[in-house]
Amino acid sequence: MTPPARLNLSLPAPNGLRRGFTTGSAATAALKAALLLLVHGEEPAEVEVTLPDGDFSLLLPVRNARLTDVGAYAEVVKDGGDDPDATHGATLWVTATPLPDPELPMTFHAGEGVGTVTAPGIRVPVGEPAINPVPREMMRWAAQEVAGHEAFAVTVGCVNGEAIARKTFNPRLGILGGVSILGTTGIVEPMSLEAYMASVEVYVRVAVHARPDAVVLTPGKLGRDYARAALNVPPQAIVQMSNFVGAALDALQEALEETGHPLPLLLVAGHPGKLAKVLNGDWNTHSQYSGMAMNAVARVAGGLGVDGPTVQALAEANTVDACVALLTGHERGAEVWAEIARQVAQTLHHRAANVRRVRVALFALDGAGLGEAEA
Repeated sequence: MTPPARLNLSLPAPNGLRRGFTTGSAATAALKAALLLLVHGEEPAEVEVTLPDGDFSLLLPVRNARLTDVGAYAEVVKDGGDDPDATHGATLWVTATPLPDPELPMTFHAGEGVGTVTAPGIRVPVGEPAINPVPREMMRWAAQEVAGHEAFAVTVGCVNGEAIARKTFNPRLGILGGVSILGTTGIVEPMSLEAYMASVEVYVRVAVHARPDAVVLTPGKLGRDYARAALNVPPQAIVQMSNFVGAALDALQEALEETGHPLPLLLVAGHPGKLAKVLNGDWNTHSQYSGMAMNAVARVAGGLGVDGPTVQALAEANTVDACVALLTGHERGAEVWAEIARQVAQTLHHRAANVRRVRVALFALDGAGLGEAEA
């Protein structure tokens, strides 16, 4: 098996900004350092963490690795790069305690400063620590690499985590007591406001000046993958706009005015947790600058005459993923998502009037299509 290639975080991203690593990568590095000390007697200054894709790794600094009465402890200072992130600079710590049988699965526990899930809709069951599935898998891999098994009780904490969490959506999400351990790729792509908006503008201008039949705007991987599969467009016509929906549309409109090239189709594809926010007038969908989209989902459902209990449940849901679950199997679920897609497309078209057609495609986190419509 080919070992993973090491990513160098000191090299800038294509937009010139500095990448960082997630809280999930930080916790995994701390666990690996603790286990290296516990199992092999090593006190590393840095450890290599395998990323979720299995193809790449990160070499991350660790500190304060030490044995405890029941196992071992280590810390990692989370570096978010140039991304605006409430957890940037936070100290994540991990304790690892061996379980009595090496065949037992790893158990996860919330230490001080890491939240506990208290409401459904998160990808972690109620009562569990707010450690998402991908970081859990990364930590299992780390244990297998070091010890050959995963039979450890792992507690993850964060210094001042409860105060940090108040700057996030965690309290609204029903995650109480601290931060979440997150990350689907292990990497934080730099998306700081002015610099990233400037890079989005450049990408959009390059796309438009190539005079394509379609331009694709997408917040992230879901929409990008769909666009590559569904449309025969060149790579430069697919722009990852992150949270900057309004800035991307303004750049598109300006570039079209400059070139005089009529754009036949703008495809905007992604998760409704991002895209439905424009129905609330939120054009920067970062959680620091926008509300959440469940009220928009409920409002559209109510406008369609969906039954009252379902509308109320949508409005009271703690995430849009919970809304997806509520509407899955509902007799009018597909109709709700199609109408949301139509209203989002209409809203986007008002801001990008030089585009002939705007198509919106909505996806669940697992990549399943939810709804698609044009305006």
